[in-house]
Formats: sequence, C-alpha cells, structure tokens
Amino acid sequence: MAPVRSRVRALCDLAVPEAREYVGLHHDYDGVVQDLSPVGVRSGLAALGGTPVGDPHDEAHLRAAEEGARTALGLVEEHRRNPLLHVANLDLSCYDRPYAPEAERDAARRAHLAAWPDAVDAAVEALDRVPAPVARATLGPARGLAAGLPPGDSPELEAARRSLRRLVAHLESLAAAPGPEVALGGGLLARLMGDPEATVVDLSALARRAEAERARVLDALAEATGRLAPGRPPAEVVGRLLADHPGPGQVDAIYRRAAEQIAEASEFCQERGLLPELGGECRVGPAPPSRRFAMAMISWNAPFEDDAPAWYYVNPPDPAWSQEEQHQWLSVFSDTTLPAITVHEVVPGHFSHSRMLRRLGSEVRRALYSSAFVEGWAHFAEELMVEEGFRAADPRFAVGVWLEALVRVCRLEVAIGVHTGSLSLEEAARAFESRAHLAGPAARAEAERAAYDPTYGRYTWGKLEILALRDEARARWGGRFGHRRFHQALLGLGAPPLGLIDDALGP
Repeated sequence: MAPVRSRVRALCDLAVPEAREYVGLHHDYDGVVQDLSPVGVRSGLAALGGTPVGDPHDEAHLRAAEEGARTALGLVEEHRRNPLLHVANLDLSCYDRPYAPEAERDAARRAHLAAWPDAVDAAVEALDRVPAPVARATLGPARGLAAGLPPGDSPELEAARRSLRRLVAHLESLAAAPGPEVALGGGLLARLMGDPEATVVDLSALARRAEAERARVLDALAEATGRLAPGRPPAEVVGRLLADHPGPGQVDAIYRRAAEQIAEASEFCQERGLLPELGGECRVGPAPPSRRFAMAMISWNAPFEDDAPAWYYVNPPDPAWSQEEQHQWLSVFSDTTLPAITVHEVVPGHFSHSRMLRRLGSEVRRALYSSAFVEGWAHFAEELMVEEGFRAADPRFAVGVWLEALVRVCRLEVAIGVHTGSLSLEEAARAFESRAHLAGPAARAEAERAAYDPTYGRYTWGKLEILALRDEARARWGGRFGHRRFHQALLGLGAPPLGLIDDALGP
C-alpha cells in the first residue's frame, strides 16, 4: 500500500484545502496551509509520480489526476491567475463543521491562522497573471475571510488581519489594472478539461453536443410548462414561477423548505430503490462569507473522517444590493427551482455520493475526484428524479430541473465562448439572461464564474457522459439492468475520470 499512499499524498499536497475538507485527511492537513508560491508549486509538481499500483483502473485514475495537476498548475498556472485558490488556502470555515471535538478544531484553527502571513506572502508573489474581471469577482470572498476570524486582540490575530488587508489591497490593485486577457485560448481550455479526465477534448464537438442538449432541454421545458399553463409561452410561465419565492427578509423560510425537501427526496429514493440506505445527516444554512461566490454548495462528510453532519449551504443575497437585485437573486431559490437544487446538492446528488465514497476500500477512489464526474453525477441525479416520477403531480419540479439544466448548458457554451475569445463577459451575462432565465446579479455571477472557473461546463459534460454510459449498460445488460445496479457499479469507482467510467460495466 505504500506506493499508493505516496502518490495519493503527493496529489493531496497540491490540493490541501480539498484534501482536508472533502477527502477528510484532517490528521495530515488540519492547521496546514499549502505553499502556493511559484517555487512551492513547482516543488509539489516535481513530487508527482512513482511506482505503478496493481489495480489497472486505480493506476489509470492516478495517472489522470497527476496529468490534470501538471496541466492546471504547471501549464495553465492557475495559482497565478485564480485568487480563489489562495482564498480557499486561508479559509478557516472548514473548522466550523463538527467533524471532530471542538478543542481539536480550535487548535487547528489557531495553527492555520498563525500561517496566514506566510500564505499571503506566497499569494501576493504568485498572483501576477490575474485578469481584472477575475480580481473583481473574487474580492468579495477574499474580504469575507475576515468574518471567520475569532474575536480578540492577540498579536497573532493582528498579524492575520494585516496580512488579509495586504491580500485585499493586492486584489484591489489588480481589479483596477488592465491585466491579462480573460481568455485562456481553446488549446489550454481543452487540455484543462481533458487531461484530468483521461480523455481528449474536441471543443467544437463538445459545443455541438451542448447545442443539441439545449434543444432537448428546451423541448422538455416546453412540455412541463405546457402542463401548468397550456398555450402559454414557456418564458411567460417561467417568469411567473420564478417570482414565487420568499422575500429578502424571509431567507430562513428557504432553509426550512430545503430541509423538508431533503427528507422528501430521501424517502422517494428509498422507495424507488435508486441507492442503498446510506444514513448520515445533512443540515441547511447560509455559507460562511468566504464561500458566497456560489449560490449553493455542499460541505460533505468526507471519506476519511468520522461520521458527522454535512452542510448544505444556501447563500442569501447581499444586503447591500437593491431590493430588485435581491429579488433577482432569490428567484434562484423559488419554489420551482429550490427542489431541483436540493436534489443536486443533497439526495441523490452530492451528499449521497459522499456517503457512497465512505464505503470504498481503495485509497485512490476515496481520495481523488474528477470534478466533471462529481458535478455530472449530481446533475444526472436531477434528471433521474424526473424520470422516476418525483413530484410527478406537480410539473414545477420538472420545470425547475430543466431550468437548472439550461443554466448548466449555458455554462458549457459560455466557457467555450469566453476562453476561445468569441464571447466577452458582458455577452456571456446576456447569454445567461436570454438562454437560462437568469437576471441581474445572478446572470453576472454566472458569467464572471467563467473567468475564474473555466471548466465549469463540466456539469453538462459529465451528465451527458453518464447518460451515454447508462444507455450502454441497458444495451449490454438487457433484462439484468436496474438503476441500483448501475448506480452502485458506477459509484463503486468513486469519482472516476470521465474517460474511465466504462470500467463500471465490467469486461
């Protein structure tokens, strides 16, 4: 097992925040910050590789993860253009979730905080290729790190505050400067997407798949809205549905509804036999301020930690926004769309996936995750629930799923457009408004995300690959096909690179 552990550890050393929180390697990484300076990253990349492992799938998974790291940090040098890598490196909110006794987590938080000055030095040195729109889009999460600081006036706290002010000032200066272009170029985007997935990406072919998927989803949306309001244009019906949400002063109602939806979806999945009984607890609430760059997200119970509650974060609007902008943001959590988001983030999406990961024996499969598979599975889960008849008597659920699908398809189209230079960020925001029924700050946030998260088209791409594999499983297994069999075989690979998911079907 030593060679596996050594190679997995080298990869985790290059992704410390993820290894700590989403893999659960607290013994190795609690209280530790990653050296994201240019020299530190080069040193980490040099440590990759080693003795091949015995399991062919695990060896291919390891090689893909290593190639992905070399591309992201060696070729694209994301640590030099994406401040969120450094924000995640500083973030103390990872110690809030009760995965261990409070005293242990507090000690880790203090050690982590003491390392802030050195981490900020590395961040300021590294962040020399940040496009101005990326700096502007990530300033909020960077400033939000201050909310995670403990109360008090110790020398360590003052040193941390000074270092954070220095990082924010650096980002402010980058936001005001012309900076490099946002577009990576098609070649780099294709490598960034394909190398960690053990496959070669043809962006033109992927764009055609996205266009076909958008047409399919639009047809499904029209069918669902037609059941609600026959003869009315889908856009008119959608506008009315999205307006049905709690107001800015009623955000707690969203959390209550999300918790109720978790219980409802869990019961449905068990009734339908979609997955085995997985147990666990998932709580709902707002994300820490440092994590409010996305509308919703999961902080799951990781495979290598003791059983503990997960958190489903649902992010409120910024109270500094106008009333109209706050309503536009909250429309994302309407009574039509929130259930689809809950299914994606919790059951049978990310939370259920994390419970399956905890059951695996392979270190490679428990520790190394394809982001395209992780998001593709959760997006696939939404459509699965429509197919299986979840809330079949209320077409609003299907409408919500298809609206979310339009957002994800638009991400793929926008990512390709922005990074090949055929779309500006302003045009990207308008695309989310015209193609995905988003408005105001929600559309802007989605467009800006393309700048710092160029592979965020992974949701649709991953879903399409899983759907294609399911078709193949049905053809190959015939009468022996069943949802649970397929899901358990697929998730038995952990979160595999998309180029390796065929292994779920066996020889």
